[in-house]
Amino acid sequence: MNLDALFALLAKARELSGHSDYVVIGSLSILGLEDHFDVPEDMTLSNDVDCYTRDDPDRTFDLVAALGENSPWHQGHGYFLDAVTPALPTLPEGWRARLIPVSRDSLTAWFLDPNDAAISKYARGEPRDRRWIRAGIRSGVVSLPMVRSRLRGVTFLDNEESQRTRRLIEEDQAWCDRSVS
Repeated sequence: MNLDALFALLAKARELSGHSDYVVIGSLSILGLEDHFDVPEDMTLSNDVDCYTRDDPDRTFDLVAALGENSPWHQGHGYFLDAVTPALPTLPEGWRARLIPVSRDSLTAWFLDPNDAAISKYARGEPRDRRWIRAGIRSGVVSLPMVRSRLRGVTFLDNEESQRTRRLIEEDQAWCDRSVS
């Protein structure tokens, strides 16, 4: 997936909804840096664009039939819009202020900061999330000290999610330490 493909999807979403501002979360939020950074392939493997309309998040769900999984768009392009809400991911305080805006053709996509996205991925803890995080660490776009500093401002679903997140961060710190030595 790349930024051009993402903006093609958002252009179709604008055509259908009238909205021109979208917040992109999840794996493909890394595309917000594509114009200035050589994004590792392991960070762009997803075929679903987790996003919502910035001004009316619930409106995004109206786009699923035309642009969502198994839609005509998905069948024709190989990727799709996954409608989400701002409340879905586990994110630290202040994440909205750190969104990275990218504008093209009167459309603006607001992308999660990679360290904020990493916290959400640690909270979920799936193997594909770990691959994304480690690619980010290797490339220098995800910083474990920054991730740790933002943990203070995270409201986790429960104690289990909090403990898993912290354990996985420590595992990645050990992985980094082994890689350096």
